[in-house]
Amino acid sequence: MKTNGVLLAALLALSGLLSGADRKRAPADNPEESNLLLCVKGLSGCNFSTLTSEQIKQVAEASAKRNLDNCMEGSRLCDPTRLKDTELVPVKAELYRRNLEKCTDGSPTCDLTLLKPKDLASVHVAAAQRNFEKCLAGSPTCDPLQLTPGQAKSVETARNRNNLDRCLGGSPTCNPLRLTPSEAGQVKRETLRRNLDRCLDGLSNCDPLMLAEADVKSVSVATQRRNLAACLQGLATCQPLGLSAADLNATRAAFRTRNVESCKRGLPACDPSLLTGPEMAAVTAAFDQRRTRLQSQRSKP
Repeated sequence: MKTNGVLLAALLALSGLLSGADRKRAPADNPEESNLLLCVKGLSGCNFSTLTSEQIKQVAEASAKRNLDNCMEGSRLCDPTRLKDTELVPVKAELYRRNLEKCTDGSPTCDLTLLKPKDLASVHVAAAQRNFEKCLAGSPTCDPLQLTPGQAKSVETARNRNNLDRCLGGSPTCNPLRLTPSEAGQVKRETLRRNLDRCLDGLSNCDPLMLAEADVKSVSVATQRRNLAACLQGLATCQPLGLSAADLNATRAAFRTRNVESCKRGLPACDPSLLTGPEMAAVTAAFDQRRTRLQSQRSKP
């Protein structure tokens, strides 16, 4: 019992020491210091009535510093009436700099009336350059009346170049009336080439009336080649009337081969009436092999 009492006393003493250490490490637990921290940071809950004269001075300095920072940043929390004469100069300079930056960037919140003549001139130059770039890009917000003669010529050249690119690409926005005779010839050749490619590929938007006499033969050969491939594969797009005698025989041979394979595999596409004696024997052998394999699988435990 005596040993337990000593141990309990030691634990209580240690607990007291730890609590004292925690209080030393956390001065913010002191109500007076916590209130001062709230007042210095300008937070709600500050009780000014408990502050000493020295603390009031410290809080006032922190408040003035926050107001200056807000004014320098253009914050709505800024109160310009609290600024000192020495602080007005940098705040005005920062305000002017921000407004100049907005005007240079073309911001709608820019106030041109606050700019100095030299800065106003540079803002007009920046605005003219932005308009020029919009016109070069074909933007609907371009104002051609603000372009200089040199800029207008550059914009016209860019528009003609872009129109030529659209025409060469077959774009519906192409304006053929803006093309020069040499450009029109170039566009026509490109249009004929694209149509030939479509016809060679068998596409539905091929216009055979646009084909040259030499191209008609090439397209005909390509069409026959595609039709032969479709017939050899037994596709529904096969046109047997378009085949030559040799191609028709090759197609019939391919069909017989497919029919034998279908019959060997027991597919519904099989037509047994077309099988020859040897082919029927091969089909029967394939059927027996399939049946034996199935019986072997069923007999396994």
